[in-house]
Amino acid sequence: MTTTKSQNETTAPDCAGSELMPLLDCAVKCVVPISGGKDSQACAKLAVERYGSDAVQGLFCDTQFEHPLTYAHIDRISDMYGIKIHKVCAGSVEIQIRKYKRFPGGGARFCTDELKIGPSKRFYNDFARGNGPFEVWYGMRSEESPARKKRYKDKVGEDIYPPHEVLAKYPKALEKLGVMFRLPIIDWTERDIFEYLDGEENPLYKDGFTRVGCFPCLAAGDKHKEKAFAFDDVGREHLQMARSLEPLVGRSVFSSKGGRDRNDKCDTFDGCAVCAI
Repeated sequence: MTTTKSQNETTAPDCAGSELMPLLDCAVKCVVPISGGKDSQACAKLAVERYGSDAVQGLFCDTQFEHPLTYAHIDRISDMYGIKIHKVCAGSVEIQIRKYKRFPGGGARFCTDELKIGPSKRFYNDFARGNGPFEVWYGMRSEESPARKKRYKDKVGEDIYPPHEVLAKYPKALEKLGVMFRLPIIDWTERDIFEYLDGEENPLYKDGFTRVGCFPCLAAGDKHKEKAFAFDDVGREHLQMARSLEPLVGRSVFSSKGGRDRNDKCDTFDGCAVCAI
């Protein structure tokens, strides 16, 4: 399926870094960070089944680099499960690339740090001070990578953990405020997730995308980037943005030799000559 802007009225909200707090509700027992992907959606659905929709608060950290179908799906999750989803924006992927003068990669996930983790920390801190203690249901699965399987080998879905024990970038002060993390799908397989959602997932999965969030994740493999960039007008606009930053970064947006061989041409890339080797 090819989707163009004209077919999607829902687009990225215009945000300039503001992070307004929602009206506090002391009945909230669980906050679910929602990306628009299947794992966080499964956590939201599980939380509602356990606590009820009034006790669940969603949190969406916008990178300004998602697909319109994902923005629309965030709203659909809110409607399907009857939960409020607070949306925050701490900038954009483009701004982060300009700031660090490099593309995100395996060893430099500054986009996640500044556009996801940073706003989440501030939200949890402020929300706990006004709302009181709560759990954060985090959509982490051991099956996703060997590193994750090793890191979370002792974690079980029914237990709760201090935030800094799940992700070291979260401060110990959150535990003192009563914020605790749960990993409810830590031992679920991808098949478990899709069976549980039963067709309710982001439609991009049906178009063959295995990752949903930034479109594409610039820290992912080149084949994933190629698929997203060629998918529709949105993908092509995101490629154009990435290409415009290559002279600043000094390298191609495609990180592998194969990716560069397939996509880079001397008349379109004005970056570092090393990338052409």
